[in-house]
Amino acid sequence: MLDLRILLPALLLVCGLATVLAQSSAPGQVCEANNGTSCEQCLQNVTCLWCITTKTCLTYPVKTILPPHALCPLNNARWGLCWINFQTLIITFAVIGGVIIIAFLVCLFCCCKCENCRSKSFESKVQRQTDKLKTKQDERRAEMKQRHDEIRKKYGLSGQNQYSRFA
Repeated sequence: MLDLRILLPALLLVCGLATVLAQSSAPGQVCEANNGTSCEQCLQNVTCLWCITTKTCLTYPVKTILPPHALCPLNNARWGLCWINFQTLIITFAVIGGVIIIAFLVCLFCCCKCENCRSKSFESKVQRQTDKLKTKQDERRAEMKQRHDEIRKKYGLSGQNQYSRFA
């Protein structure tokens, strides 16, 4: 089984090249002229679709995204490369697209959640530092007040304020 790391870019490259070549192909080439040939010869013109069951080369129905079942069943229709059928291609792109969308949503959810966790932890860290600084400041104030009280006692200034009796 092919590795998805190789298969996905190859499919995208084939689809991209087929689209570019389809836009630049000459309209004079008719796919039905390649009936009775091989799949590789039919698919040289990117506007052609090869149906394995009927072994016919058909003009790709551009107006509908997928060829109708009456024209050719999806698991028997080949376009671009003979080994890729539409059914496998649709399932592969749907699964890969779903995985990419889910991965994007999970990353988005995780990043937002982690950002909230980081901001909460940052806020709590800042709050702890603020509380710590405030506690140290209160301790210093208490020490300074105690020193001032000791100095006042030493020099006999610990009584009432001299000017309080005039008030």
